[in-house]
Amino acid sequence: MADIDEDEVAPVVEEQEEEVTDLMGAVRGVLKRALVVDGVIRGLHEVAKHIDASKAQVVFLAESCNEPTYKKLVQGLCLEKNVPLIDVPDNKSLGEWAGLCKIDKDGLPRKVVGASCVCVTDFGEEGEAYNYMMNHLGKA
Repeated sequence: MADIDEDEVAPVVEEQEEEVTDLMGAVRGVLKRALVVDGVIRGLHEVAKHIDASKAQVVFLAESCNEPTYKKLVQGLCLEKNVPLIDVPDNKSLGEWAGLCKIDKDGLPRKVVGASCVCVTDFGEEGEAYNYMMNHLGKA
């Protein structure tokens, strides 16, 4: 093993936030930051509990969900508790953004599990993605 000199300090690389140009990019960015602070809830049962307890800040529902009663339940709960609901076209991409996958050594997602319903309880650090999403929801 090589000894590290005190002069050789690894430079601190500040992670640059991605440019947000569309709603799905904003959703991805918001979920990425919420995952860091453990603010992402996945699955119908847990999401329904958090919406009912008024802990959910925003809910994401996959349009590719083929169970109409599932969608109606989430939409009804969000409407009743005034929680913003954002439709995401694909449940596989929603699952990937919510951390339901393995990341291989190349940094690519593997074994992605689809998620029909995800909610955020803690946004963590507010950034460009958060602002874009709030503008879309009309809460800016």
